[in-house]
Amino acid sequence: MPTGDETAESPGAACGVPSAQGGGRHSRVQERLPRSYLWWLVGILVSLVGNVVFYFALGWAASAYGGSVAGLVLSAVTLPRVLLLLVGGAVGDRVSARRVLITGDAVMLVLSLGLATLAHHLGAPPWLLIATGIAVGVVDALYLPASGSMPRRMVAEAQLPRALSLRQVGGQVITMGGGPLGGVLVGLAGLAGAAAFNAVTFAFTLIVLALVRPRYEAARSSAAAGLLKEAMDGVRVAFAHPVLRPGLCLTGFAAGFLLPVLSLLVPLLAREREWGAGAAGLVIGAQGVGMVAITLVVVRRGPLGRPGLLSAGALVLAGAGVLALALAPGTAGAVTAGVVVGVGNGIFSAHIAPLVLAAAPESHLSRVQAVLVLVQSLALLLMNSVLGAFVDLEGATVVLVACAVMLVGVGLAGLASGPLRNDRTGLRPPAEPGRPRRPRTGGTA
Repeated sequence: MPTGDETAESPGAACGVPSAQGGGRHSRVQERLPRSYLWWLVGILVSLVGNVVFYFALGWAASAYGGSVAGLVLSAVTLPRVLLLLVGGAVGDRVSARRVLITGDAVMLVLSLGLATLAHHLGAPPWLLIATGIAVGVVDALYLPASGSMPRRMVAEAQLPRALSLRQVGGQVITMGGGPLGGVLVGLAGLAGAAAFNAVTFAFTLIVLALVRPRYEAARSSAAAGLLKEAMDGVRVAFAHPVLRPGLCLTGFAAGFLLPVLSLLVPLLAREREWGAGAAGLVIGAQGVGMVAITLVVVRRGPLGRPGLLSAGALVLAGAGVLALALAPGTAGAVTAGVVVGVGNGIFSAHIAPLVLAAAPESHLSRVQAVLVLVQSLALLLMNSVLGAFVDLEGATVVLVACAVMLVGVGLAGLASGPLRNDRTGLRPPAEPGRPRRPRTGGTA
């Protein structure tokens, strides 16, 4: 396993800035993402494979008892996750994100092995599925903020857009392939087999996390205050910050008016216009192509410009794509509009995530990530229900037009925010007067 100081880098190169010595090829080598981060990313993506398979198996087992039980099992995962996210962020800032991740992986390893054993002997009774959902939701609440803060702790700020885009591409590929893999595993070995597979993935991730350490120190919060007070302090800091506040607002509106377009409104629009399921799948796939293409460009070249400016402008572009989707006369136009939506979504995602992560105070990294996940989760939960109800009243076309108007309006409001529009986070070396970042000397435990 490589260490965190596997290359002899100049101070500028360690920050993602080309070295003053040597040619362009030398500079490009110096800007590569640290191997410690790449190993950590491999571990996280392997555990994501297990999670996707595990969630499929859990939902499939619950569906055997009808919609009510299936909904209850999914709610058992979601509810504790939402309720405890802010506390999870406070824990990550107090005891270190790495320790939280190691503990979370260990708990999931034991939980998965226990579920595999019980499911092998008892099958999948509803009480076991619900109890498993609650346990997974609690672990997620602690795990997600810590995991979201790790890239800031492992790469230089100038490398965050590339690092997060690489993680996003890997996650999208795994999400697309995880469903079919889950179906095969559940068909062959049932819930017990899926749980055992999940345990193997978490064992691998646990080994990686035990060996890889963050490259940059981050200040920890004081243990004098209570966890609830520290959690609320994370909300205060996030919404008092001149860049984080508009960035979080953009994220919430994107979660509420852009994400449901694909998962909810495109299928409803296809049914309304009698296009068929194949057409809906093509539109969703076209969005994915546009999003992945932009993300890969950022992985290759880095940020495309000022992150706040591009994030706000991307919502305007995505809104235009949603409007074109609503007005598309046929499937060809809808697929083209899907590509535009994907490009806007890709630009937004590739720039807003590193902006929020890099702008967060080092003492509040996990807590700001908790606020970010909470804003997204609440907006998505609320707007899925609201938009679905309005489709029943007015039709999918009208609701899509309303979403487009909201996205364009919010994007223009973001462009009007001076701190957000002019922020250059990630475009400058992170080691500045008043905000030093101290690299660790070792990369393994």
